[in-house]
Amino acid sequence: MATVLIGTSGYDYLEWRELFYPRDLPREEFLAFYALSFPTVELNFSYYRMPAAGGMAAMLRRAGETLDFSVKAHRSLTHDIDPACWKERAAEYRRALKPLAQAGRLGAVLFQFPSSFHYEPDRRKYLDALLRELADLPAVVEFRNPAWQNTRVYDALRIRGTGICVTDMPDLRGLPQSADVATSDRGYIRFHGRNGRAWWGSDAAERYNYLYTPEELEGWERRIRCLRAQVRSLRIYFNNHRAAQAARNAKMLQKLVEEREDGAGPGG
Repeated sequence: MATVLIGTSGYDYLEWRELFYPRDLPREEFLAFYALSFPTVELNFSYYRMPAAGGMAAMLRRAGETLDFSVKAHRSLTHDIDPACWKERAAEYRRALKPLAQAGRLGAVLFQFPSSFHYEPDRRKYLDALLRELADLPAVVEFRNPAWQNTRVYDALRIRGTGICVTDMPDLRGLPQSADVATSDRGYIRFHGRNGRAWWGSDAAERYNYLYTPEELEGWERRIRCLRAQVRSLRIYFNNHRAAQAARNAKMLQKLVEEREDGAGPGG
């Protein structure tokens, strides 16, 4: 069975004090404390500002010796694409991740494309060029436009060794359906919450303001087993970060997966 690593999307939230972090814990110690509870983290700040190698190296030192990192791609590669200079931005992004890669701690690079990234020839050509340009990175792609959910795309990702992100989101028109598909040996799941009423037209804090129930997570247990059978490693992140709900749900799912593993003897 594939290794399962569960964590949260982001960790540097001041509002998590007293909910996950001790009240007086210095901010620079958040990551080390986080690593006591989770084996992996998905860095989201790298979407909003281009990371730097020095900052990544410092993060490695603060994290301890074992924490695994997934890093979200900068918005200049997924949302605000400039045909004239995206290759320069890609090279800058690759240089920033070098300390993680050299330490063997770069688990995945997430390219999350918006709903406006349509399944059109120019977009397909761009995605192909981007994945070729960054072929040395452990890429995973997340689509928010359902038109990308087709066999042609899945086959193309498999040829390139690129993973696809399985998502849990509200069941709304215009959003992709959650499908248990793997296109590389690197499995990836993101839980965004099911706050359908706030999904469109709200800020991110309210959109991801959702706490999964134990029953909702138990409904994922069989799906996780299905994905584990298709990959060598499976990273799972909770993006419902409001009020440390992501950390609560990540711990709940960790416990559920561990209990299933402990009970999975012959015939189990």
